[in-house]
Order: sequence, then structure tokens, then C-alpha cells
Amino acid sequence: MMYKFFLTVLLFIVSTQVQAFDAAAGKVTGKVMDAVSKQPIEYATITVLNKSTKNVVNGTITDGTGSFVIKGLAPGNYIFKIQSLGYQEYTINTVSVQKNASINLPVIALVKQENVLQGVTVTAKKPLVENKIDKMVFNAEKDLTSQSGVATDLLKKVPMVSVDVDGNVQLAGSSSIQFLINGRPSTAFGNNIADVLQAIPASQIKSIEVITNPGAKYDASGLGGIINIILKDNHAKGINGNLSLTAGTLLQNGSFNLTARKKNFGINAFVSGGARLRSTTPNTVDRVSMDTLNKTNVALLQSGTSRFTRHGMQSGVGFDWTLDSMNNISGGVNYNLFGYAGSGFVNQTQTTTDIMNGGNVLSDIASFSNSNGGFHFHNIDANLNYKKTFAKPDQELDISLNSSFGHNHGYSNSEQFLVPSDSKFFGTQNDNPGTNNVHVLTVDYTQPITSKIKFGTGGRVTLTDINSTASILSLNNNTGNYYFDSTQSNHLNYHQQVYAVYSELSFPVGTLFDAKVGGRYERTEINDYYSNAISQVKTPGYNTFVPSVYFIRKLTGNSTLKISYSKRIERPSYQDLNPFVNTSDPKNISTGNPYLQPQIGNRYELSYNKQINNIGSFMVAAFYRTSNHDIQPYVVFYPDYTVGDSVFTNVSVSTRQNIGLEKNIGINLFSSIDVSNALNLRTNMFFYERNTINALDPGYNSNSFNYHINLNASYQFKHDVAAEVFGNFRSARNEVQGRYPSFTTYSFAVRKQFWNKKGSLALTAVNVFSQYLDQRTVLTGPNFTTNNLRQIPFRSIGLNFTWKFGKLEFKKDDNTKPDSGGNGLDNG
Repeated sequence: MMYKFFLTVLLFIVSTQVQAFDAAAGKVTGKVMDAVSKQPIEYATITVLNKSTKNVVNGTITDGTGSFVIKGLAPGNYIFKIQSLGYQEYTINTVSVQKNASINLPVIALVKQENVLQGVTVTAKKPLVENKIDKMVFNAEKDLTSQSGVATDLLKKVPMVSVDVDGNVQLAGSSSIQFLINGRPSTAFGNNIADVLQAIPASQIKSIEVITNPGAKYDASGLGGIINIILKDNHAKGINGNLSLTAGTLLQNGSFNLTARKKNFGINAFVSGGARLRSTTPNTVDRVSMDTLNKTNVALLQSGTSRFTRHGMQSGVGFDWTLDSMNNISGGVNYNLFGYAGSGFVNQTQTTTDIMNGGNVLSDIASFSNSNGGFHFHNIDANLNYKKTFAKPDQELDISLNSSFGHNHGYSNSEQFLVPSDSKFFGTQNDNPGTNNVHVLTVDYTQPITSKIKFGTGGRVTLTDINSTASILSLNNNTGNYYFDSTQSNHLNYHQQVYAVYSELSFPVGTLFDAKVGGRYERTEINDYYSNAISQVKTPGYNTFVPSVYFIRKLTGNSTLKISYSKRIERPSYQDLNPFVNTSDPKNISTGNPYLQPQIGNRYELSYNKQINNIGSFMVAAFYRTSNHDIQPYVVFYPDYTVGDSVFTNVSVSTRQNIGLEKNIGINLFSSIDVSNALNLRTNMFFYERNTINALDPGYNSNSFNYHINLNASYQFKHDVAAEVFGNFRSARNEVQGRYPSFTTYSFAVRKQFWNKKGSLALTAVNVFSQYLDQRTVLTGPNFTTNNLRQIPFRSIGLNFTWKFGKLEFKKDDNTKPDSGGNGLDNG
């Protein structure tokens, strides 16, 4: 009944903090009209700012008669700004509100602008990277080379983020990342994250938020931090939308967005999807191992190809409803579908030699195998959110409920034949359906103590329920038939509850810097059952306290300096814990580890950011991170390995282990320079040193210097033609058991806009001069060395069509100049 206790605590916190200010609040009314025609202006935006702090405290829009009402203003002085499409902004510098007073402003007459561009919405341009006190925002909408790509193509360009050739993402050198969509978790990310990210079209993404040192308000999961993918939306009045379609030799995707807004109610809908076309990957494995008991060496050579395809689709409908100037309700329902399928064959030889007698060949066995498999996942994400503001500036209450209902189905089939007799000696068929449901209730409350000091508190309850069944059929060599193998089949139930409360305080330290300190307490309870575990052992609950500290100082010359610290935790996933043994390749077996402990990380960061007017921006961030009980994949060689009543020989078994202690220290450099009105250059460089102390096999430690560098150049030839070039290099890296290869990718893009910039065609090309990326991996451990070569298809050419309709966003300044750090390309 622990959750009832925490819910009671949360309700008590909110009830004791939320105070009603309406009793002393004032009211302001007014009317907005055209200065010439004297006709009322509907949908004019009224923004109210605190005169002393310049913070936005309230706002509304005018109705059909041009009238507006602002309620709930605390006594004080305010600035009123009135804006409407096609009109000059009107400002009332001082409106004095008294206790319980009602003020009727004189009629506000707006003057039309001289050079309004075809009724578009005028907006200020954003820098490519915004560095805020607790996060960094990469405004992705204007990237050209990723226009026909997927989410991972954008992530390659984000500071402190790196992506390998398989789409696996690291943040500040760590693959332990909490991924969110629009600030919310999804069961889709509980599966293969790389597959999900490579099924989201880049054209659907508005921005990417990176939080390397999350504050107390955020969930403590993810040693590397949080990556929040913000999908596109539109808050303009009326009906607006955009369509994006991409046809390519390797990737195809598309997206459609539609929004409608009238007065204080808006609704939006979207559908997007993508597919990686079927491609062939050659693969060879050369493993040399030693059986110290039988005094033999075994050389295993595998050579073959695999064919692979991936697909995904996302859709949803959402709404937001401003009940009045202080209350807002929003929500939505999304349906997502992801999957992949593949098949392949492998030719294999295994040669066993005698160590003691001059290397005499004891056996030489040739065989080949056929395999196929796939995975399909679909889920429904639902969310409902309530936001209340108060008359007091920055006082705010947020309550949200998110639920995700996921269904998955994996399957695999494998069979092996001796050569040259073609007699089948091994076969297995695996069917693995499951469900994954997550429910999250969050309450956040902010109470300003003074205009510069704010106190925040709240909590979260996260309930995770997972069920999975693996039914294994094995070949009976005597009859040639398949039978249900109870020793390899399994069933699991995994239930995790995380209860969290937090508090944080933001305040200035004199005139030196602004500070934000906080603490988060989390209680984790786990109730799990694994049918094929040797024994059912209750997983004990545990407590985690996560402190966070930020110091930020605004320097002269539009620059900032930030120092931060946070503690993080990475709980093992149910895939890591599940002791199911995958024997589809009897020479390379994988299994989970139900005895894993959570990783505990500590991260320190020092960063400097400078915005150079009309030139660009520069950012440098240095960090130091430790990870105790570090979880990594770990391979062990066994001459004989027993699974149920089957014995596998000369086999490598891969599982997840708490390796020991990992230390990382590094620096990230990012800069964006507008060389001219037409040319923009930017670079992103990341360097770090990694030291891993292996507690499993003492002496097998690793040290490596790792880096990745990318360069981007964009050029605006004229107002409707632009081009971009992007290059990316990631160095080889040493992990606790071996060396993973370096790789280089590059892309070119050119775009032509038409239909008054409502439509565009973009041609993109990726690694056009080579069909494959060669990836050579070396793994070593006690008594074995493995060399692996994969040739990954990477060459891709794509053509993208984009069309925007409704009220379009447009820049107020010269649109032929590249955006600071972007590329001056309004891809929408």
C-alpha cells in the first residue's frame, strides 16, 4: 500500500501550497479595433507583463467584438502588449491595478503594417542551439540534409550526442539515456530504441531538448541524461497544416500534420511513418578459443549474409483548451507501430586442434544455417494535463496523467545442416508475445517567494507492468519433428513501482550568479517472476536520493557560464533481467541476468555559451562522470554450456553484467558562424577519455581516448534555392572487452522552394561514393578472441516534397541570411 501513502503525501503538499489569490485580484477590460475602418479585430493577442520583472503573467485573445477581459491580476503595475496579424504592435507601458479594482482601458486602435508579407505570421528567428539553465535546445526544423532522413540523422548534429552506424545513441559518451516524446514517456522506448528512432521522420521533429544534468523535477533514470523529442505543432489561428513525402533508395518516409484553432480551443492531428527498404548485409566472424580442460584450440569461421527491413508509423490527435486566463486543459491519444524483419544464411566451419601434440587436427566440421525472425510492436499513448496559473507571477500548478499500453510479438526460426550431407542436426522455433503497460501520475507546483526566488515541489508515481511468454520448439534429431521444449521456454511477470517526491529552490546569490538546488527521493519496489529461474528470489526494494545543483552567471557580451552537478540511476530493464536463453545461433548464445544491480552515476559539468550578434554562437562544455556497478554487455566463452537438457559446445554466451567502475572525462565544442549573408558554417566536436575497471575479470581493464567531429556548411544561392553539406567522423573506441571501429558518413542536399515558399523539393545523398560501411570489431576475453566484419549498406539517395498550407511562419528580417547556426532554410 506504499503508493497510497505517497499519493496522500502529494495531495498534502499541493493542498498546503496552493493558495487562492482571486479575492484580492483586479480585472482589466478593453476593446481592440482597426484604426482606419473602426472595425473590431478578432483574435488579437493581449499579453500582460509584470512591469518590474518583465515576466509574462497573464494573457488572452479578443472575441468577435474585439473585446477582452483579463481577470485575476494581483495589485501592481503591468505592461500590456497588443498584437494582431498584419498590424503594428501596440504597447501600454503602465496599467496600475488596485485591490479588487476593475479597469476599463480606452479603445485600442491598431495600425496596419506597411509591408505585411501575404498574411503570414511574423516571428523572430531562433538560434540553432539555445542554452538554458537546465537544458540545451536544438531547433531542428531548419536542417536541410536531414529533411528526407529520420530522427537519428538529426541527433548526429546535436551537441554532446553521437550515433553509431546501427542507430544506437550516446549522450556524453553514455548509452544510458531516458528518451521522451513531447516530454512524456512511451512504452515504444522500452523496446529497441534504435529501431524506434529510425522510424520517426526528421520532417516530423520540431526540436530536440538535451538535459545532461537533469534537475530534481525530472525522473532520475538515465546516467547520460534525458533526450526529449518535440514533435511539430502549430498554435496559429484558423486551419494550418503541412505535408512531407520522401522517396529514396534506402529510406522512405512521410508525415502529415493538421491543426485547427478557434478562440481558446485548438485541435491537432498527425500521421507519419517510415520504412527502411530491404537490404543485404555481408557478415563474417572469426573466433579462436582455447579449451583449457581438454587442451584443445577451436577455430570457428562463419560467413554469410542477412537481409533486413524496418518500418514504423505514428499517429495521434490532441487538443488544448484554455478555460480562462488561468486554467488550461490539454490531452491527446497516439497510436504507434514499429517493426522489423530479417532472414539470412551462414556457412560455418569449426576446426579443433590438439594443443599438446603439435596442433594435430582432431575434427573439422562444415555446416550451414538458415534463419529468419522479426519483431512487431504497437501501442497506444494517452495523456491528460491540467495547468493552473495564479495572479501572482510564476505561481503555477501542473497535474498530468500519462498511460501507455504496448503489445509486442517477436519470433525467430533457425536450422542447421551438415555439409555435404545436408542432414539437419539443429532446429529451433521461438514465438514470443508480450505486453508492456506504463502509467505515470505527475504533480508539479511552483511558488514564488519573491520576484527572484522560486520554490518548486511535487512528485510522481510510475507503475510498470510487463508480461512476456517465450514458447520454444526444438528439433528432435531422431524423429525430425519439433517438440515443445519446456526447459528453454519461459514466462515472466515484471511489476515495478517507483514513488518519487522532490523539491527545488531557485534564487540569486547577490549579483554573482543565479542558483538552482534540489533533491529528489525515489522508492523503487519490484515484484517479478521468471519461470525458468533456478530459484524465485524476491527482489528487494531500494531507496535513492538524487541531489542536483546549478549555478549560472550571465557575463558581459551576451554570454553565460554554468556549473552543475547531478546524481543519476539506471535501473536494469526487464530485457536485461530476463533469464531467457536465446539459442537461435548455437555458437553465439545470449541471455539475461536477473541479478543485475542498478547503476549509480555522478556527473559534474562546466559550460560556457556566447551568442555573437549577427555572427553566430559558440559553446564549450567540460564534464566528468562516474558510473558504479556499470552495466555492459559481457561475453564469456564456454567449451560446454548446458541449457535444460541440451548441451552446447564451443559457445560464446553474451549477457549483461555489472562490470565495475567506469570513469569518463571530456569536453564538447560547438560553434556556428554566419560567414556572410549566404554562408553559414558550424561544427560540433566531442572528446572524452574513458577508463573502465573490470571487477569481473581483474586485469582486463580498458582505457581509451574517443572523439567524434562533424562539420556542416549551408549556402543560400538566392531566396528560393539553398544547399548544404554535412560530414561526420566517429573514432574507434575501446570497451571493457574489445575495440569497436571508427566510421565516416557524409551527406549533400539541395532544395528549391516554390509556390511562394509554401512548397519545396529537396534532393539528398548520403555516402554516395561507397555502398557499404565496413565495421571491424575485435572482442577479447579469457581464452577467446573474436574478429567480426559487418558490411552495412549505407548509400542512400532521396527526394523530398514538402507543402505547407494555412498561416505560415515567416521571418521578419532578411530571409536570405542563414539563421544563426541554422542554415536560413525554413523547412517548416
